[in-house]
Amino acid sequence: QCAERIPEAEAVLDLLEKCPEHQKKGGFPVIVFEGLDATGKTTVTQAVKDTLNGVLLRSPPACISQWRTVFDEKPTPIKRAFYAAGNYILASEIAKASTQAPVIIDRYWHSTAAYTIATETSGKVQDLPPAQDEVYQWPEDLLKPDLVFLLTVDPEERVRRLQHRGLEKTKEEAELEANSLFRQRVEESYRRMVDPACQEVDASPSKEEVLKTVLQLIKKHCAF
Repeated sequence: QCAERIPEAEAVLDLLEKCPEHQKKGGFPVIVFEGLDATGKTTVTQAVKDTLNGVLLRSPPACISQWRTVFDEKPTPIKRAFYAAGNYILASEIAKASTQAPVIIDRYWHSTAAYTIATETSGKVQDLPPAQDEVYQWPEDLLKPDLVFLLTVDPEERVRRLQHRGLEKTKEEAELEANSLFRQRVEESYRRMVDPACQEVDASPSKEEVLKTVLQLIKKHCAF
């Protein structure tokens, strides 16, 4: 319905309609990195991609990311629909890329779900839906990765990194900084995700140490 008023929405829907249903993964592993901003996702994903001679993809995918600022200003249901559609468009790219090389992804469905759950819930971590709730389940019709990492750093270190970067904050990032309860709800939502669950990795040490830990886990969980 909103496509009539938002030209970008029509373009997103056109791309979505071109995606085949029930995407099938290729023979190479698909590895996702999740985490709050400034937990080292960009550095680690690039390093893993280089080490494994892989393909690096991001959510939202490149073909729609130029409209992100447009949708971030829209009412919440429209904004969420944009990110949800982005996951299915990304799945199409993953299906194709994973037939040729390992696929490394900077955020995927877990991000969309974790931020939605944390936003819809007010209060403390114990106010989140119970751990067994279906909101933490991976969608049945969305291509599933082989491995999902959740990179974490302690709050003070994360803020220090953000200030060092000096980048303009997203709305979510400003909320994370201002509201520690929101940040806790996001991270706990990530931890409750199942099938696939997140493998939590402390990203506080040096990037070399974090990369070493990640590569050991990939070797353990993914067959090459």
